[in-house]
Amino acid sequence: MRFIIELIITGLAVMGAAYVVPGAEVSGFWSAMLAGILIALANATVGTILRFFTLPLNILTLGLISFIITVLMVMLVSSIMSGFSVSGFFSAMFFAILTAVIQMILSSLFGTNREN
Repeated sequence: MRFIIELIITGLAVMGAAYVVPGAEVSGFWSAMLAGILIALANATVGTILRFFTLPLNILTLGLISFIITVLMVMLVSSIMSGFSVSGFFSAMFFAILTAVIQMILSSLFGTNREN
């Protein structure tokens, strides 16, 4: 049940961020859910590999490189998915920030970030 709630929260966060951020568009709720899943998968696979190879630089920049990799994963999903698009790096950057904030707020409201 928690997994389904997390998927819905992710879809809502992607839709909310796409609504607010200029240059980010999503065609509907199902596209938003798919975009959220694909961004998470891209971060877990390609993002992890990139973070491993950029670890020394990531330490020197106090994690800024990890954030840039996340933004690049948003741009990657935008380029391979037809129902989701971001127009550039700064749109993807604001989209990533706002999505994380909305997910954090919704997760705390619905209690999905607690241990049961």
